[in-house]
Amino acid sequence: MMETILSRSIRVICLSGLAVGMSTAYAQEMQTQGGQNQSGAAQQQAAAAAEGQTPMQRIEVTGSRIASPNADSPSPLQVLSAADIAASGAANLQQVLLDNPTMGSPAISRTNSAFQTASVGVATVDLRNLGTSRTLVLVNGRRFVSGIPGESAVDLNSIPTDFIERVELLTGGSSAAYGSDAVAGVVNIITKRSFNGIMLDAQLGESTKNDDKKRKFSATFGTSNDDGFLMGHLGYSREGQVWSRDRERSAVDQNASYSKSLGGFTVARPFYSSYAPQGTFYPDSGSFTYDRAGNVIPVNTNGANGGVATGFNRNEFRSIAVPVERYLFATNGELKINEKTRAFMEGTYASSHVSTTIEPFALGAEDIFPSTGGQVPAGSLVNGTLVRNPLVPQYLYDRISDNDGDGIPDYYFTRRLSEVGTRGSTAERDTFRFVTGVKGEFDAWKTWNYEVYGGYGQTKEAQQGTGQVNVLNFAQALQAIPGENGGAPVCASADARTQGCVPINVFGFNTISPEALRYVTAPGSLLTRTTQKMAGGQINGEVWDLPAGPLGVAAGVEWRKEFSSAVPDALTQAGLNAGNATPPTAGEFSVREIFLETRVPLLKDMPFVKELNFLGAFRHGDYSSVGSTNSWNAGAEWTVVNDVKLRGTRSLSTRAPNINELYQAPSQDFPSGLIDPCVGVTATSSGQYDALCRAAPGVGANIAANGAFTLTQPDEQGVSGYNRGNQNLQAEKGRSTTFGVVWTPRSIELLKRVTFTADYFNIKIADAILSTPRQYALESCYSGSNPALCSFITRRPAATGNNSAGSLDLVDTAVSNTGGFTTEGIDLTAAWNDRVGPGRLSTKLAYTYVKQGYVVPLPGADRDPFAGEIGAPKNKALFDIGYKWNDVSVSATATYIGRSALDDQYLTGIGLTPGSFKFGSRTYTDLQASYQLVKGTELYFGLNNAFDTKPPAIVSGMPGSDTGAETDAGTYDPIGRRWYAGIRVKL
Repeated sequence: MMETILSRSIRVICLSGLAVGMSTAYAQEMQTQGGQNQSGAAQQQAAAAAEGQTPMQRIEVTGSRIASPNADSPSPLQVLSAADIAASGAANLQQVLLDNPTMGSPAISRTNSAFQTASVGVATVDLRNLGTSRTLVLVNGRRFVSGIPGESAVDLNSIPTDFIERVELLTGGSSAAYGSDAVAGVVNIITKRSFNGIMLDAQLGESTKNDDKKRKFSATFGTSNDDGFLMGHLGYSREGQVWSRDRERSAVDQNASYSKSLGGFTVARPFYSSYAPQGTFYPDSGSFTYDRAGNVIPVNTNGANGGVATGFNRNEFRSIAVPVERYLFATNGELKINEKTRAFMEGTYASSHVSTTIEPFALGAEDIFPSTGGQVPAGSLVNGTLVRNPLVPQYLYDRISDNDGDGIPDYYFTRRLSEVGTRGSTAERDTFRFVTGVKGEFDAWKTWNYEVYGGYGQTKEAQQGTGQVNVLNFAQALQAIPGENGGAPVCASADARTQGCVPINVFGFNTISPEALRYVTAPGSLLTRTTQKMAGGQINGEVWDLPAGPLGVAAGVEWRKEFSSAVPDALTQAGLNAGNATPPTAGEFSVREIFLETRVPLLKDMPFVKELNFLGAFRHGDYSSVGSTNSWNAGAEWTVVNDVKLRGTRSLSTRAPNINELYQAPSQDFPSGLIDPCVGVTATSSGQYDALCRAAPGVGANIAANGAFTLTQPDEQGVSGYNRGNQNLQAEKGRSTTFGVVWTPRSIELLKRVTFTADYFNIKIADAILSTPRQYALESCYSGSNPALCSFITRRPAATGNNSAGSLDLVDTAVSNTGGFTTEGIDLTAAWNDRVGPGRLSTKLAYTYVKQGYVVPLPGADRDPFAGEIGAPKNKALFDIGYKWNDVSVSATATYIGRSALDDQYLTGIGLTPGSFKFGSRTYTDLQASYQLVKGTELYFGLNNAFDTKPPAIVSGMPGSDTGAETDAGTYDPIGRRWYAGIRVKL
């Protein structure tokens, strides 16, 4: 199931042999590359000039398949250069991209995935906060296999940063050019070409807390001549673990709640789990636990009134960042077949090793005996005679009776299975991709370009999990009788004894014997496989000359087939390991597409019209899953004068549902942060939810017992639910509008090195594929606005163990084409560079303001704003400044994240006005200095989060808090100041 270290090492050695066998013609000097807002065309021209080649006369830029001179994008396009990536010191591309203000918080990263059941440590991106499934990631303009089973999101861990020439970020719908998923935009990763020589890069670093240890080494090599080129890259990186206990803010379990009487939030610290390693036991009335000497003591979970806390600190075992280790290989090349034809290929292999550790499993008796609500028999009927379990303490046995009518006294318990050990997983993830084809030109009435390609990609993951138990075996082990002649206890079932059953003692600290542990322990596994097959061909050229220039056209066909499967072990599928019930998910779809694009020059060299072009594109797709789809794009570029250009686009994009959305079987989840709208309801209250709450199962009994509907800490921590797919989904449609201005005042001497862009964007998605928000379902059910959503909610009709009558048991969710997204705002970029003093100074600024962004979860529902909330601030900015003087270079990057509020539905649920509780802005500063020791050898040193800016305290119990981090670890830096140092050698 998992590759061995030996086999991986052999593979790397073999790949290294390729590097040794390649001749090196000369060392290539790293050149200062283009800026954040430089066009893709300018970057390609600059790169070609830097390598001593004649600049390409016709080139493609992201968003268009038409090769044309001096091509610029009519849509907002920002560019991240190889120099930008090198100046960041980042081990993977996600860390660099997240600084760009067009990016939202990632769905998965090192710092927010410790509790993921799959795809831990994957690195994804999300343009405009519209979801990773609506951001299309390309490599050299072609699709890349997904890194998450059932999804379309690419794992950026699979793409080596040192092999990247530049990254182009195109925001706005681009489905007409690239197909499904490009609703929010495109991230196009362009790899290096025609590299000559060898470049070695070695780096190490860690945080100032002596964790997050980073090790990185890479070798990039290549050779080229007139007949083609061949390049390769070998890389290794490891980023170390960061424990919650090693940061003061997250060292102890805590919980935030709003107090109406105090008019603000209070944080209960500690707020330990009531599932303790010594167990908590519930006889007919009351509860008790044990101290370390085995004495019966009262339960005092958080140590109230100066007592000894009997609860469990989960954050002692949780992580802020999971360790990720990667082995990378990449290659690309071209071979000249004749003067007009070249063959090309590109390949990638990435092997990632990721491990997670979280607290030992919290077991409730209902996990073992679900049919009785967790009533554990304290004895067995042998030949019709009650025989007491000798492991049940006398103190407990004297206080219990038969509660389920089987003639046997019973009890309830909860326990943290510390003897079983911490839960965790070790995942081996392998990604392979290979693309090959031919490209060239042919002569018709004019010269045309063509390209034909085919590709295959695959991601496999083998995951081994620990810390779970076999609930069937556990049930047998809990039912013991005395051995023969009063000997040691044995399992009551003779069949279980023949299968190795050993009685288990759950009463007190460290009471489970190694033999019983072996019998009940159940390692878990998960095998996933995702494949992508694709083929395509296109032609582009000029049809004829118009008065304003040549009419450009591109046309082509594409085919793609996606498959995914995720198969957990048998116990996990059945929910018999006391964890989430996760059935297997498998599915596939295929699509055939045709596309046409044109570039029409309308006017040229007229007053106030230096150049005016129209751009149009259309794509038709035929999906095996959703049928036919159509996308289109229309845009214009108007160069008013040499210094001023106006641009705009209008497009219709589509996104077909992915495999998980279509085929996911009901899988169990444990949502957090839900607010039960029935809390506080009394027998006579008349609030918005009160009447329907009183009619819900168990709520009336709770009110009768407490005077008002009341939840305990175990109730709040004990909510589960199921996530479901939907095979009746249709493609969603996104309409986007952009228009802006590019100002390059070359005619003004003082400003001739300034470039400024301003772009407006508006993206609206109809029939969006959304999971019904659980909080929305609760509020809509009990307000009566959507009674159908009550089918998603299950309450406990009576008290069960430590859970109250009427408390939430299950809150489910399912996907449907019933939602909508809207986001609207402005992007600004500015860049300047010139000689200042003895060196050269360069600056870049990118700023995004989101005027509005909201979700409509169901037709007719109120808007649910997300712009301005945690993870989606209205204001974000990135400022870079660098200075180079002879052999010395210094740079600084400042990333600004504006003020953000808690989720508006959460605030409404606790009686506050949306937007009324906000967290302040944060600015993170990264620094780097480098020195060229000798020609071809460079030393560098950097600080990330140089001023150790702390993240906001988004505490557990608040929406947006990542478990173990006590903040939104996908948006803010949860680790703190980190340093790194390295050396680059060019041969």
